[in-house]
Amino acid sequence: MKALVQRVSRAAVRVDGAVVGEIGPGLLVLLGVTHEDTEADADRVAEKIRALRVFPDAEGRMNEPLGDRGVLCVSQFTLYGDTRKGTRPSYVAAARPEVAEPLYERVCDALGAARGVFGAMMEVELVNDGPVTVMIEVPPPPP
Repeated sequence: MKALVQRVSRAAVRVDGAVVGEIGPGLLVLLGVTHEDTEADADRVAEKIRALRVFPDAEGRMNEPLGDRGVLCVSQFTLYGDTRKGTRPSYVAAARPEVAEPLYERVCDALGAARGVFGAMMEVELVNDGPVTVMIEVPPPPP
């Protein structure tokens, strides 16, 4: 499972021009699921996101976790795009929808996240706060 996590001032996702999820300050999470991922992986990703210390403390250092800030989570199978051979990404590592959607929903539920619409063509709008962007992989890639 991969999550691209961005600290944002605000973020929104639209489907067919209508806002389906939005947050103020917090984290925008683009979440990709592979066919080998499990419920335990989804739980670990959610815990890791919640605990990420990417918000400024009183001295301005990135030392604070999410706390009461918002989360907007968007399914993103393209995080598993493989371009090692040529320039057209292969998505064979991305999980099929029947595997990916329940794990995506599990992560969203664990984070109390606003969300996009799984499998829909979405427009994602964000204002980076920082910018701060972190990639999380569970399990982590081999060294």
